[in-house]
Amino acid sequence: MKTEDEDNTLLSEINVTPFVDVMLVLLIIFMVTAPLLQYGVKVDLPESSRQTLEVPKEQVVLSIGKDRTIYVDRYKVSLSELGKKLEAVYKGKQRKEIFLQADKSVPYGFVVKTMAVIRAAGIDQMGLITESPD
Repeated sequence: MKTEDEDNTLLSEINVTPFVDVMLVLLIIFMVTAPLLQYGVKVDLPESSRQTLEVPKEQVVLSIGKDRTIYVDRYKVSLSELGKKLEAVYKGKQRKEIFLQADKSVPYGFVVKTMAVIRAAGIDQMGLITESPD
């Protein structure tokens, strides 16, 4: 563009208005969509049944007491020894299944740690024992 005063110089001004408009629109879009994005783990919760299931006598039951003591059947085991104990119990067995029961006052994090140790020991099926509300 040439100005009226000088014929040889160019007027170099950048119009930032369209840039600001685009940035404001993007800001509004991100502000609206950010609360909608939620991350989590998909959990397939089992449906409850009214009939009680009997635990077979030959099945291994892992119990967690109020004071975080772990029992495999009737034998007390620490969390650090649990993996080795379970590997020894299930050595040579085709079907690796265990039932877990925990006191309701035990923190959820400790139960999850115990479940991780069970899974790391190679046990692919786990059942949870609960009390019926009746």
